[in-house]
Amino acid sequence: MHGGAAGRRVRTGPGGFRMMAIGRLRIERRLETPAWLRWVHTVASVALALLCGAALLAVAGVDPWAAYAHIARAGLLGTYALSDTAVKATPILLCALGASVAFRMRLWNIGGEGQLQLGAWAAAAVALRVLPASTPWWLMLPTMMVAGAAAGAAWSTVAGVLRAYLQVNEIITTLMLNYVASLWVAYFVFGPWSERGFPLTPPFPDSADLPRLTDLAGRWPELSGLTAHAGGLVAIAAAGLTWWIVARTRWGFEVRVLGANMRVGRLSGMAWVRNTVIAMALSGALCGVGGMCEVSGVVHRLQDRFSPGYGFTGIIVAWLGKLEPWRIVVVSILFGALLVGGKEIQPGGVPQMLQGLVLFVLVGSEVLLRYRVGMRAAGEPSR
Repeated sequence: MHGGAAGRRVRTGPGGFRMMAIGRLRIERRLETPAWLRWVHTVASVALALLCGAALLAVAGVDPWAAYAHIARAGLLGTYALSDTAVKATPILLCALGASVAFRMRLWNIGGEGQLQLGAWAAAAVALRVLPASTPWWLMLPTMMVAGAAAGAAWSTVAGVLRAYLQVNEIITTLMLNYVASLWVAYFVFGPWSERGFPLTPPFPDSADLPRLTDLAGRWPELSGLTAHAGGLVAIAAAGLTWWIVARTRWGFEVRVLGANMRVGRLSGMAWVRNTVIAMALSGALCGVGGMCEVSGVVHRLQDRFSPGYGFTGIIVAWLGKLEPWRIVVVSILFGALLVGGKEIQPGGVPQMLQGLVLFVLVGSEVLLRYRVGMRAAGEPSR
């Protein structure tokens, strides 16, 4: 089978997969991507993004290597640095896990930011309006977490139902719902829940705050000033649960099959509609828990724009971690360190620039995971 473009020929290789020849180059689809190549691709993508970022920083008059050294020191070296990094990594990890569940089934949930905000709103509603301030922590915190997960799941299920039953593109719906969620939170913090007209609510009662390391300073003084909170443990537990669901359960198997080949999955009797709704709901629930952990462990109240874009960062982290929960844990820590260390670098926006570069390089080089590129031997036909 020949292509129409000059100098390019496409044919069907063994097993029915496509091959393409461009001049002396031969490009063929991989039947299977080796695990080592995924690791190399991730490391090479980050390295190339850092090199591109270094060039841009140099153009802006910043010493790139001094900037990167500062990010490493401020985000990874020392107890206080690691504590601050853990705080930033927690919502990123939960949003990335949520994105990975949907992405496994080729459902492009771009609404992690809105689901995080709705989860935070629901948790705040429990702490400020539903349960009295005298409620003990062992009841308050789980209720807030369930409410956050339920709100995030409900928000993503809207897009899941539209995709499953009406074939509405979930990229558009989840992206637009981000703005609705942001305005929803803004209405409450500027309106009925506002504290003296400021865009924030009154502080949560003490029982609604996730425990922090610094709270144990009375017994262990060396923990004084460490802001890491119990939400980090929740995020790690969520990573383990997500891995088990996707890798060890029947539902996870169906999600992986439908994501790899929807037609084969449907012919095998797998319910695409039902699994679509469930996958989107679970994705949103994880993001909603991320919102609960942020307002309960860091902000201790609900306020306007409390998230610097954790939901969007989670998308990058999920792709960089190849949708594998334990890889996502590592990448989340690195991105948390980037946010902690990069906030002091001028000009501002360096962390966001590097995140964008990583995503651009990662997506752009994805073709190397799907296709094998080589040179045709002399005399080899290009039919």
